[in-house]
Amino acid sequence: MFWALELVRDRETREPLVPYNATGDAAAPMAAFAAAAKAHGVWPFVNMNRTHVVPPCTVTEAELKEGLAALDAALSVADEYTV
Repeated sequence: MFWALELVRDRETREPLVPYNATGDAAAPMAAFAAAAKAHGVWPFVNMNRTHVVPPCTVTEAELKEGLAALDAALSVADEYTV
């Protein structure tokens, strides 16, 4: 049940969405992603360009679908920063 998503600015070059150890404005894309996830009820663990997803092993199918929908909405926000 433990997995991670790595966000990139460009799929072809795999350029990271934010620079290594980014802070301030440089970290804005991941901050926006995290804020959108929280607004939809998911509190992500974000580390640089990754978000770790760790639902409990007792999660129901309905809860998984709800969580994936929240992540999908947050990824739409991150898409605004991609090529």
